[in-house]
Amino acid sequence: MPNASEGTDSPASVRAHGRPWYAFGVAVPIGMLGGLIGLGGAEFRLPVLAGPLGYPARRAVALNVAISLVTVIASLAIRSRTLTLAPIIPLLFPMTAMIAGAIITAFIGTALVGRLSNERLEQVILVFLVLIGSLLIIEGFLPTQFPALVPGDPVWQVVTGALFGLAIGLVSSMLGVAGGELIIPTLIFAYGAEIKVAGSASLLISLPTVLIGVVRYLDQGVYEGQRDLNETIVPMGVGSVIGAVIGGLLVGIIPSSILKVGLGVILIWSASRIFHHRRDHTTGPVR
Repeated sequence: MPNASEGTDSPASVRAHGRPWYAFGVAVPIGMLGGLIGLGGAEFRLPVLAGPLGYPARRAVALNVAISLVTVIASLAIRSRTLTLAPIIPLLFPMTAMIAGAIITAFIGTALVGRLSNERLEQVILVFLVLIGSLLIIEGFLPTQFPALVPGDPVWQVVTGALFGLAIGLVSSMLGVAGGELIIPTLIFAYGAEIKVAGSASLLISLPTVLIGVVRYLDQGVYEGQRDLNETIVPMGVGSVIGAVIGGLLVGIIPSSILKVGLGVILIWSASRIFHHRRDHTTGPVR
């Protein structure tokens, strides 16, 4: 019997007839927790896709980016009634530069995912998720209001925005996430954006990046068509959106700083447990 990290067979960890319900059921609380802190929860979906759902790392990333596309489009649709461009106008220079940079590295990241072995990709995913978890913990201790670190000069904003976009696009494409966990803090701390404005701007920045990711993974033949849609993408996407809406309605019940620290610890623990455990079982002892 092949290892879970080999080939492109459907996962065996959750039986096929129960997989859509499991994917939906686990996506709702993940989306709810993400909604409470203003994120989509994609970084928490990835260990589930590669763990209980048993997908190989490459397919887990590709499925995650497709689910992220669903959640970003749904979030933009939900916000469309209240989303106005006026608060975003001061961020147009860094936003445009971030989109350009992210698009470039989205091509690079998806190409790397296609070339890396599942074992090597799992190591990369583990490092990225531990870094994101650490950033969540650090952010939990930072003040909610922060002066802009980047000068208001358009040249500075474009140059730094492009550099931030290059880094965000690479991480986003290699994890299959929309990148809000990186984009929102960047807009707040680097450019002094208000948190709600940063959340809306993050969706606009993420959309072209995740769209390119989906197209690239389609070209690579990673998806299994209707099967992936029915068993994972649709149920997890719907569950994530429902959870995010619930989380958004419950904002304020628990301080977001406490949630970020707790979720950062959970993310580091779950990523280490899933990806380090699988690497130990698939690569064998170090020689």
